[in-house]
Amino acid sequence: MSTLEKLKASPRKSLGQNFLHDNNLARWIVECLELQEGEHVLEIGPGLGALTEWLPLDRVSATLLEKDRLFASFLQERFSEPSVEVKLGDALQYDKRALFCKGEVKLVGNLPYYVSTALLFHFSAEPCPISRMVLTVQKEVGDRVTASPRSGEYGSLSVLLQRRWHIKRLRVLPPSVFLPRPEVDSLVIELRKKRPEDVPEIGEQRFEKVVKAGFSERRKKLTNTLSKLVPSRAVEEALAAGGLSGLSRAEELSPEAWVNLAMRLGDFCSVANRDLRPEGLGQPRAEAVVPPPRAAAVDPRESLQVVDEQDRPIRGVDRATVHSQKLLHRAVHILVLNRAGEVFLQRRSYRKDTFPRKWDSSAAGHVDEGESYDACAGREVREELGLIAEPVEIARVTASEKTGQEFISVYLAQAEEIVDLNEREIETGGFFPLGIVDEWIESRPGDFASGFLECYRKVQARLGAAKSDR
Repeated sequence: MSTLEKLKASPRKSLGQNFLHDNNLARWIVECLELQEGEHVLEIGPGLGALTEWLPLDRVSATLLEKDRLFASFLQERFSEPSVEVKLGDALQYDKRALFCKGEVKLVGNLPYYVSTALLFHFSAEPCPISRMVLTVQKEVGDRVTASPRSGEYGSLSVLLQRRWHIKRLRVLPPSVFLPRPEVDSLVIELRKKRPEDVPEIGEQRFEKVVKAGFSERRKKLTNTLSKLVPSRAVEEALAAGGLSGLSRAEELSPEAWVNLAMRLGDFCSVANRDLRPEGLGQPRAEAVVPPPRAAAVDPRESLQVVDEQDRPIRGVDRATVHSQKLLHRAVHILVLNRAGEVFLQRRSYRKDTFPRKWDSSAAGHVDEGESYDACAGREVREELGLIAEPVEIARVTASEKTGQEFISVYLAQAEEIVDLNEREIETGGFFPLGIVDEWIESRPGDFASGFLECYRKVQARLGAAKSDR
């Protein structure tokens, strides 16, 4: 008797359930993940556990997302190891931010055809804790994800995913390996996250806005489709600067060409910045403003405010000397909260001379020679986050080895969204519930810049109080 018969169950068409019944294929799909000791696996729609069975659960941990209550109960009984957690619910509603506490995360699953595109966007969207995905999708979707320019399948999905992911076709699966048999072939694809230095530095929202507008009417010239965003003349000039014809159409541009075009269109496509001048920490006021100037790459000759043991200004000293001689100096950290009480964290760019790719406060920076703490806080949120704000000071942290010999003033600000990150300073960022941040710090303190840890621990209770006040 089959497992389905024992459970008195059958695949539900409404959930897009098609179960893989070929054990050799299931084992091969899991092997494609190349799992290493201590990694975490997120599996979408495990059903009866065809893939789960081949996970090395003595070496890795796993979270199983299952929407069918009957199958979720079955999985809990079948995989009762402490390393396995079964989550009942819709994968599209799953909060992947909790995965940052898990370290290296890989995703596997046979995706329901009717939501495969939505799931791809949901789990690849930044901030993304996943480094590799091995997914079975409808072949039509797989063809679009892996498509090249000038092909019929090439579109916005291809461009948006290929910007951050190396995507590879692994194997076509016939309908006969599934129960019930689907009417079309499936395709196993692999997505490997690109190294940050290989990802073009452009704002996520700006890039998506340009690409989607360009493909909105794929047979029309880009001078027509992009004129919905910017003046036609600006489009013509941007195309010409990239060596492209004014007759160019969306499907003719490679993902790299799309990035270059979006960069050349520049501030025409910028989303409105936010003006956040709180009354205490009351409701923010938002209005469109002229895009603020962006900070250039770190200049080692930048003159920082050096201070004595009582945080009294002495003189200005260049950045390189301050760090090499470990001189006492000043810095600010700004924590931006939304109405839900979540805090925005940024991941520092790989370009940073200290703590590259570590998670940090919403915005942070050194106080320049002759600059006040308050002025510096306003400048940093403008340069790094594109916010016009007057942050409120809530704490001071004394200089120490853990702060990099910085006297730090900690500030709070408010925003519901941050959509204009300085891509040269910040790799990615997002709002995180305080509970997740607490667990993340407890389990993986090495993921964070040490100065942030000192600031966060100093104001942790204050952040919780700010949340309860909302």
